[in-house]
Amino acid sequence: MNDQLKTILLKAKLNFAILALILIIAVLGKFINPEFTNTVFVTADQLVSDLYIVFIAITLGAFIPNFKLVAFGSIAAFVAAVALVHFGVFSYLTVDYLFAVLIVILGFASIANLYRHYREFGL
Repeated sequence: MNDQLKTILLKAKLNFAILALILIIAVLGKFINPEFTNTVFVTADQLVSDLYIVFIAITLGAFIPNFKLVAFGSIAAFVAAVALVHFGVFSYLTVDYLFAVLIVILGFASIANLYRHYREFGL
């Protein structure tokens, strides 16, 4: 295997893990809870048309050097928001909407960060 490809794969392990996890959630969700999964991915599809969320995700993935901060920070913000929904602070939000936002943010940030690693080598 090419040394540059090995280096990209080593640097982008977290990116590939996040993208694989989104795929696993989609596949397993269809068997475990298809209604929830369908709601989440339809909402995520609608969120992609709201370009400001996509721009925020791409900016996070492309310009923050430590991608672990983006990934774990997004997950921590999701957990905090779900807790606030559970306690009734955010009565207008739902867990499936927040999960769709998390999927969109992590997916686009992972792709942007992966592209950043790819561009470092000028391939």
